[in-house]
Amino acid sequence: MIKGTILLVGCGKMGGALLEGWFKQGLNPVDAVVVEPGGREAVACCAHHRALTVLPTAKDVPRDFVPDVVLFAVKPQLADGVVADYQRLVARAPVFLSVIAGKTTTYFQKHLGADAAVVRAMPNTPAAIGKAISVLYAAPTVSAVQKRVCELLMQAVGDVEWLNDETLMDAVTAVSGSGPAYVFLLAECLRDAGIEAGLPPELAARLARLTVTGSAALMAQDTNPPEVLRQNVTSPNGTTAAALSILMGEGGLKKLMAQAVAVATKRSQELAG
Repeated sequence: MIKGTILLVGCGKMGGALLEGWFKQGLNPVDAVVVEPGGREAVACCAHHRALTVLPTAKDVPRDFVPDVVLFAVKPQLADGVVADYQRLVARAPVFLSVIAGKTTTYFQKHLGADAAVVRAMPNTPAAIGKAISVLYAAPTVSAVQKRVCELLMQAVGDVEWLNDETLMDAVTAVSGSGPAYVFLLAECLRDAGIEAGLPPELAARLARLTVTGSAALMAQDTNPPEVLRQNVTSPNGTTAAALSILMGEGGLKKLMAQAVAVATKRSQELAG
């Protein structure tokens, strides 16, 4: 059960998913304040949590509201104009938890002060259905209790792992943060290939979607590594083997995926700015 007071800064898709997860885990709406320029209309869960306070800017947060956690969930390009507005809260000793891609703990301490307790998290979009994987890193200023609080907050939307080396967060962003898009692209390409092979578009779309989701469900339950699951589907000299000779050939999927993760990692480093 989630207890304590939370100030959520930004309530888009990820912020909204987290907020919904916290409510499902027992957070009292009166213990949460959301700063969202779009107002209550932009916060989907307002309809069934009427006691939730939604404010347009940091200046509107009441001085007597003392959050245990301040969570930043704004887009990276907006961070410079947002984070410093919460510097006044550092003296109240909250933990600052960020799900902003690319922004390091050093970045936050630059804008909030060296004493700020900062935890950086990288969840992914399956948070919307409680199936995220979130990777966290805590600055040395973060206490063990604050780490546990952040872990509980992120567990409300899925599994959690911790890093001891923050520099690895860029690779995490490239693999799991951006990863859902790679899977969706796979379904898209499989659909289009089916259509090109002569299948009716609706059937090709259904086959592609259910093949991807079914395979993911199987992998979630089967403890074998993915290469074993792949081998289990592949009969010698069969149709799957013929297809994999292309996908696993020179310049195939493995090389393309390595290149994709490399450029995404680089871009995450650039966003640290």
